[in-house]
Amino acid sequence: QAQLVESGGGLVQAGGSLRLACAASGRAFGAYKMAWFRQAPGKERELVAVIKWSERTPYYSDSVRGRFTISRDNAKNTLYLQMNSLKPEDTAVYYCAAGLTDSGSIAYIRDYSYWGQGTQVTVSS
Repeated sequence: QAQLVESGGGLVQAGGSLRLACAASGRAFGAYKMAWFRQAPGKERELVAVIKWSERTPYYSDSVRGRFTISRDNAKNTLYLQMNSLKPEDTAVYYCAAGLTDSGSIAYIRDYSYWGQGTQVTVSS
């Protein structure tokens, strides 16, 4: 059974940094798209960043572009999200997700078949 487990969340002051990790087990996701989503209280889950096997350039939402960096280590079957210059509005539960293909749509929850349990990121002002 494939499983994704996030780590690295926590409490940080505005302007600080955190690095999230998502360890995959049960199957290799190296050839498939992987993503980070987040969900703030009272809001819908939103896409943060996506990295594909077949494309050099990751996708970032407008709200995090230039501050966050998504990367993957296929040898370790691990996805990362480096978050710099954090803002209070980045406060949310962050989820990693993996698709069963590397192609097609990337923007929607339905595009991903595997999800982690989430890790809380809280940014204080």
